[in-house]
Amino acid sequence: MKIIEASGAKIPAIGFGTYKLTGETCSRMVAKAIELGYRHIDTARMYGNEREVGEGIRASGIDRRELFVTTKVWRDDIGRDRLVPSAEAAVEALGIGPVDLLLIHWPNVEIPLTDSIEALNAAQSKGLTRHIGVANFPSAMLDEAVSLSAARLVCNQVEYHPGLSQEAVLAACKRHDMAMIAYSPIGQGGDLLKNPAIEDLARAHGRTPAQIVLRWEIEQDRVGAIPRTSNPERAASNLDVFSFELSSEERDALFAMTKQRQRLVDPGFAPDWDRA
Repeated sequence: MKIIEASGAKIPAIGFGTYKLTGETCSRMVAKAIELGYRHIDTARMYGNEREVGEGIRASGIDRRELFVTTKVWRDDIGRDRLVPSAEAAVEALGIGPVDLLLIHWPNVEIPLTDSIEALNAAQSKGLTRHIGVANFPSAMLDEAVSLSAARLVCNQVEYHPGLSQEAVLAACKRHDMAMIAYSPIGQGGDLLKNPAIEDLARAHGRTPAQIVLRWEIEQDRVGAIPRTSNPERAASNLDVFSFELSSEERDALFAMTKQRQRLVDPGFAPDWDRA
């Protein structure tokens, strides 16, 4: 398993995403993911499943110290008076003690970034999380957040896959000794995995298209991925990406695809994204 070292954090490069997993399916899949070998589990307040994620972790029987658990505070709750209570509620719901990483889920132009970053630092000072970071921050905003934070920010979680370049964000992460963790890393299934070039690479390596894409991501310096699935077989397949390599020509072909800028997650409250 590749480990990304970023400002003191050690983040397993492949994590198990839990977006849209609910109820017993969520707790069962989290326990199964841990059984399969996942050691990075990702959730969020907005997902409404932190309690079930905690149940799955406890049901697995794993030593808590072996896991890296991330949760995120929703954009409405990142003000000075709301972020810490939201983080406290997250920790209580999970029921596994402090999380390893607490992120601001999305920036909010109606809340001063200074307030959000100070509150994020306060959550860490209170022992609610071991590390802090952000999600969905474009490069200039990431630079500003780093400048405002007393503690090191260890991660920026963003949409990333062969349909979307994130060169500017990744460069900013490298400047600040941060990890860039990709959500929707296989493009939410869909058309990306049916791309003929990716299908050709999958056939050449005897792998699935998803494995090709995930391998391309984790081969990049400081890049990790958190694919989500409710299928145990796919969960196993998504983790099985450490026993083959792509050639430089194959990597370059996938990088060339990112110029299409096929962003899949772009809500009306999104920040001004970097342009390739």
